[in-house]
Amino acid sequence: MTGNEALAILMRGFTHTVKDPLWGNIPMTDGLRKLIDVKEVEKLSRIKQNGPAFHIYPGAVHTRLSHSIGVYHLGHEMMLSVARKSNEIPFSETGLFSFLSACLLHDIGHFPYAHSLKELSVKEHEEIAKELILGTPELYDAIKNAGGNPEITAAIIDTGVKCCDNETAFYRKVLSGTLDPDKLDYLSRDAFFAGIPYGKQDTSYIISSLSYANGLLVLDEGAISSVEQVLFSKYMMYRNLYWHKGVRGATAMIKKAVLSALRDNEIKLDELYLKDDYGFIEMCREHRAYEPFSLVSAVEEGKIEERMAYKPFDADGKLETRAGDITKRYIVENEIFSRLSHKYSALKDYEVIIDIPEPISFETKVGILSEDGSIRNPEEDEMLFSKAGTLFSKSLRKVALYLPRYIEKEDAEKAFMEVCHG
Repeated sequence: MTGNEALAILMRGFTHTVKDPLWGNIPMTDGLRKLIDVKEVEKLSRIKQNGPAFHIYPGAVHTRLSHSIGVYHLGHEMMLSVARKSNEIPFSETGLFSFLSACLLHDIGHFPYAHSLKELSVKEHEEIAKELILGTPELYDAIKNAGGNPEITAAIIDTGVKCCDNETAFYRKVLSGTLDPDKLDYLSRDAFFAGIPYGKQDTSYIISSLSYANGLLVLDEGAISSVEQVLFSKYMMYRNLYWHKGVRGATAMIKKAVLSALRDNEIKLDELYLKDDYGFIEMCREHRAYEPFSLVSAVEEGKIEERMAYKPFDADGKLETRAGDITKRYIVENEIFSRLSHKYSALKDYEVIIDIPEPISFETKVGILSEDGSIRNPEEDEMLFSKAGTLFSKSLRKVALYLPRYIEKEDAEKAFMEVCHG
């Protein structure tokens, strides 16, 4: 279709307005607006985007639903930019609405409490989203009524699905790329609600600099600095919010409680799927006699354990090697417990928690549209952050020991160093 035809599709019938504190008025068609009311989507209004981070940043109580609407909005704006700047694009009306549906639905398979439970799952949330889309009649029909194709929507979200056409492959790259609408929304939204300035982007400029070429979403050469800005903002948000020691501590406590319950057959893994924050807390209350779930109650009350000792992550380190597998981490934690319990009789084994953050990427895979119309990859001297990102990631990633606050730091550090050195 022509760019003008795509533009008409992307502007026709968008008569509903959703008000958003970050992006302002967000237009939707009747079909897209009704997608929000489907049970599997509405559930996202009861999952905090940043999980227990609100104990550190009280304003960070925004939800995965507001984020999903923001991702939809930026995805819509990106397609409008592409349409305005293209003569011919290999898009279809069904494909465009499948992509917009995917933007709205990309997080429907997410776990409660942000990323607290992600590491425990045998399934990625994108795979769960695909299963919900294809296996839930109400959701399946709602996507069709919104003008999309549920199979295409599922394939855009879940990259594990074999992609059979170029249009779907393009949408998938948009939703999961360096300048994807997901990242552009969560960095700005999380910074906005937490009240910290580091994640904000010049989003309108970035989107206006995007266009379609050779099956790719490409960036104007003059906007290269915007990629650097996004990557540096990501680093700053990890440093100040996502990997703040208090947020990591709260997340690690929830993870330890659930992992213990799974190991002791107190709960089953499938009990965690498709729950919102309230359903997760209710599940823990139903098992209140199981002591490790007191960690979840403590987080709910803002009683977060203290980071008593830490070290830079070393992939070849003895502690990392032994505790890298989260299902076996308790063995090392129990060694620390045995070192401390003779002095601290009130200490429980489940209160000893080692936290190892997952690796993060500062990828710079984006096509650059040169002034002569050619497409190229960014050169190294244009993307200094692509080099610095590795160093920044190393400086962020720390293996930490969390304990109740009454433990003396000197004792904690000694026990930690002993297991570090074997």
